[in-house]
Amino acid sequence: MKEMRIDDRFGRFEELLALILASFAYMDGRIDPPSSAHALTPEALRRKAEDEIAFVALAERDLVGCVFCKPEPDCLYIGKLAVAPWFQRKGAGRLLLTTAEETARELKLPALRLQTRIELSENHAAFAAWGFAETGRSSHPGFTHPTSIEMRKVVQSCQAASGRSHLCPSP
Repeated sequence: MKEMRIDDRFGRFEELLALILASFAYMDGRIDPPSSAHALTPEALRRKAEDEIAFVALAERDLVGCVFCKPEPDCLYIGKLAVAPWFQRKGAGRLLLTTAEETARELKLPALRLQTRIELSENHAAFAAWGFAETGRSSHPGFTHPTSIEMRKVVQSCQAASGRSHLCPSP
């Protein structure tokens, strides 16, 4: 398995949309409001990849995962982290988050940030196991109760990642 940055040569946005929708399907009927993934189109994903830093995980030629990373002043926001249901628990999520950490390090951003829906306790546990901690809760427009949990992970500096120099950018 390997990761690949989505660039202007990437032409598999219909497949990418199918991957995201399949990956997020378990949320249908569990979260309110419904996932914003339902509003995506191949063209919207193409624009998102132009505006953000996006990666796919590949097993041979098969798309098995993706992540979209958006630089913010104090962190790298992680969005649309998706792994194909048939490929979960095989390291694709870890590969994509490691790639996001490397990207944050290259951009000299000290943390990763993501949001997960309040109803998805299994996601909270998975992200906590990957080193994320809850930093806040928020509500979607029109809701009076929290609908999302914000989580952050401090990105180790290159000095702290000693012994793993391949994760740090070259000087």
